Amino acid sequence: MKRSLLVLALVLATAASAATIASARGGQAVAHASRVTRVNVHRTGLGTILVSSSGATLYEFTRDRGHNSCVKVSGCAEVWPALTSGGRPTAGSGVRASLLSTVKLPNGSQQVTYAGHPLYIYASEPKGTSYVGVNAFGGSWDAINGAGHAVK
Repeated sequence: MKRSLLVLALVLATAASAATIASARGGQAVAHASRVTRVNVHRTGLGTILVSSSGATLYEFTRDRGHNSCVKVSGCAEVWPALTSGGRPTAGSGVRASLLSTVKLPNGSQQVTYAGHPLYIYASEPKGTSYVGVNAFGGSWDAINGAGHAVK
């Protein structure tokens, strides 16, 4: 029972944190906004995937095509904050620097991309992989490997 309450408290705290970030950023939640972001790779049960410098699994949103983006879907950015960088992102071992870039978000921040895929973090379970392949907000959320391909 105590463990269930602790898990519930952590989930609620994460949601509140994402909402606070969203309101501070004009309604768009973002992860890592103030400094240059480093992208690394990490071995998981799904294979080797991209992670943030803090170890958070990085996802692509299959609905991100042209002008469609999670940041434009109501409620999406609070659950799946964009990975942003205060400068050009850097590549860790196993990450191809030539595939790293950024795109400008409507609020002016720079979202990190890899092989053209805008990158996101799942706010409720940043370091897990149980949400890889989940369908939400009209698209699938897949991890990305070092070659820039989806991991489902």
